[in-house]
Amino acid sequence: MKNIALIGMPGSGKTTFGKALADILHRPFIDADDYLEKKEGRTIKSFFAESEEAFREAEERTIRDLSAKEGIIIATGGGVIKRKVNVDNLREGGLVVFLDRLPEDIVTDVEVEKRPLLKEGPDRVFTLYEERIALYREAADITVANRGREEKVLEKLLDAVKKWA
Repeated sequence: MKNIALIGMPGSGKTTFGKALADILHRPFIDADDYLEKKEGRTIKSFFAESEEAFREAEERTIRDLSAKEGIIIATGGGVIKRKVNVDNLREGGLVVFLDRLPEDIVTDVEVEKRPLLKEGPDRVFTLYEERIALYREAADITVANRGREEKVLEKLLDAVKKWA
C-alpha cells in the first residue's frame, strides 16, 4: 500500500488533516517533524539555531526513512519541497498531496511565533508562500484547496485520495 504525503505551508493543515485521514483510512499517521526530533535526538529549534542547512540535512534523512515505509500518512514540514530529492522520495513512496491554504488564512489562524521560519512575523508567511507556491504545485500529484469548513476540506481530500487509490 502506497503512502500519502501531505505538503504545504506551515499552518496549511497537514497535521490536522493527516490525522483525520489516517483515522478514516485506518492507517498510521506520522508527523515528519516529530519523527525527525525523535530519530535525531534533538529539536528542530536546535537545528535551526545551528543553521537551516543542518535542519534540511536531517529532514532529508527523515523523508528518506519515511518514504521507505508502506501505507502511512505523512505530514511533512513546510519546506520539504526545497530539496528535489525529498520530492522524489515522497513520490516514489506514494501520493503527494498539496494542501493549498492562502497566506491570509494562515496568518489569522496560526500562532506564527511558534513556527521557526515564521517567527519573523506575519509578512514572512506571504513571502514564503510566494517563494514556494510553484514548488508545491510542481511536487504535488493532487492539490486540495484548504478553504472553508474543515469537514468540506476533508471531504475533498478524501475524494481526491480515493480517486487515486
